[in-house]
Amino acid sequence: MFTEIPLKRPATPLLDLIDSPAQLRQLDLDLLPQLAEEVRHYMMYAVGKTGGHFGAGMGVVELTIALHFVFNTPEDKLVWDVGHQTYPHKILTGRRDAMLSLRQRGGLSGFPKRSESEYDSFGVGHSSTSISAALGMALASRAQGRRNQNIAIIGDGALTAGMAFEALNHASHTKANMIVILNDNEMSISENVGGLSNYLSRVWASRTYNALREGGKKVLENMPSAMEFVRRTEEHMKGLVSPGTLFEELGFNYIGPIDGHNLDKLVTYLGKLKEIPGPHLLHVFTRKGRGFYPAEQDPIGYHALSKIEPKPPVKTADPKPKLPKYSDVFGQWLCDMAEQDKRLVGITPAMREGSGMVEFSKRFPDQYEDVAIAEQHAVTLAAGLACEGQKPVVAIYSTFLQRAYDQLVHDVALQNLDVTFGIDRAGLVGEDGPTHAGAYDLSYMRCIPNMVIMAPADENECRQMLYTGYQHPGPAAIRYPRGTGPGVQIQHTMTALPLGKGRMIREGNSLAILSFGSLLTACRSVADHLGATLADMRFVKPIDEALILQLADSHELLVTVEENAVQGGAGSAVHEVLARHGIVMPVLNLGIPDTYIEHGKPAEMIAQCGLDAEGIEQSIRDRLQQLAKTKIKKDAV
Repeated sequence: MFTEIPLKRPATPLLDLIDSPAQLRQLDLDLLPQLAEEVRHYMMYAVGKTGGHFGAGMGVVELTIALHFVFNTPEDKLVWDVGHQTYPHKILTGRRDAMLSLRQRGGLSGFPKRSESEYDSFGVGHSSTSISAALGMALASRAQGRRNQNIAIIGDGALTAGMAFEALNHASHTKANMIVILNDNEMSISENVGGLSNYLSRVWASRTYNALREGGKKVLENMPSAMEFVRRTEEHMKGLVSPGTLFEELGFNYIGPIDGHNLDKLVTYLGKLKEIPGPHLLHVFTRKGRGFYPAEQDPIGYHALSKIEPKPPVKTADPKPKLPKYSDVFGQWLCDMAEQDKRLVGITPAMREGSGMVEFSKRFPDQYEDVAIAEQHAVTLAAGLACEGQKPVVAIYSTFLQRAYDQLVHDVALQNLDVTFGIDRAGLVGEDGPTHAGAYDLSYMRCIPNMVIMAPADENECRQMLYTGYQHPGPAAIRYPRGTGPGVQIQHTMTALPLGKGRMIREGNSLAILSFGSLLTACRSVADHLGATLADMRFVKPIDEALILQLADSHELLVTVEENAVQGGAGSAVHEVLARHGIVMPVLNLGIPDTYIEHGKPAEMIAQCGLDAEGIEQSIRDRLQQLAKTKIKKDAV
């Protein structure tokens, strides 16, 4: 049984009495603003405890409440885009207390996740998928004879991706019953435009208008000239007061824009659209960070928050200098390179801050291109620039480059164009979980002809590899992890590395460890402890065949270590080298196993995969023990 909720303002906070949207729907409409205030306060408390995305969720509190109030969730499906904004949704769908485990190992995901709740109808983490998914659900409902609603909630930023427009175009063709809510948090509503557009929104959303509109079409459908006149008149009048002409041309009934923080209006319009068949688009304006003044003033800075920790006591000794992140190393290299070469063009798909390009964008605005959330376009834009003699550098997260794989293969590599890829967030990224993990780039790039692929072990190697890739006349990728490195001194002088050549770190006994990239420090510890040979391979493609053959000839066991999927990764490349030369010997491949690694602290995830020093050493000892047993059996035979 549900807890009975009083219809007047209670002494007990409303949020304490709501464990499901069904209970929320028992509230009187005039209590919803109080609930919105309580959700905001709780969200500030929870994110302060755990860290996580902040501004987007604060901006959609009223919208989230209105959606669950009007629609019969979970039978009616809410499909959130990206998922940064879904903390209020999680709070209202039975996960309020679990919010204190957000983004921690074994706790709530920072994004919608189907296995976590029946209210999470579609798992997300990448942008611009919501309309396609909601359309698929709407078509399934129609095929199965169900009359439930399917609602996609997408931001104005996510709408810049081509996939969103592909889905809008298809939705028009299918005439499916679905609602797209465009959450626009980049513009404010002026009073004069807002008043008139709100009036017309009420008209366009009304049953009377839609009945007249559809009835008129039927009457005039045999009179093409009259039909065209009516259509153009309607289009012209709407175009005067709203940006809806584009969506109307795509076949959507456009409503808006309306104030996305006005619960009365939200409930009214959503309630009307719920009763009207066909595809609809409701355009709402919200303010990112709403209810927390610093976040309203700095929506970029408050996009996400770190966990709020008590300030440590002041130390008298001089603190250690702060280590640069790999993205800082990239950003500094980009500026240094741009000073030397005016042909350089830095490209980002809406990740200027995360990729370390803020300073570059300010100092070299004419050499900087932010293409919005459009990874495919970013890569082909770079290809076009390279065709005409420019030197494009694409800064992109590993997980987002997956979205532009065809462009990487067909537009860049096939034509052997001079494009440098700075691939950030390679490997396991921590609290954002598997949707943001860069676990596959070595595997999916290694099979592409003409690609040069490098994996730095430290900050200085990253800088030198970026320079190496930039000087290489074809496509080159440098993949580096999130956060800081081991803290080596970075040389300002840039020197191109010999292509496809690794380096020996230490020589040891019959065991050789081949480290690819960010796990070299852990490998060094293991090699020192076991007296093993250690090589920093540096290049995944072209791989250092001579070094591999040398190590195979002088060692009894090779161990490859990489922060990438084992399948098809750098370790697989070592096997291929040995097979080409007819060498049969034991090889142990260590990397990310064939499963999705759930969110947690990066060190926890590395340990879970057995890629910390302790895990690597234990795996090697287990294999040595296995080999010893096998040898004993052979000797016995």
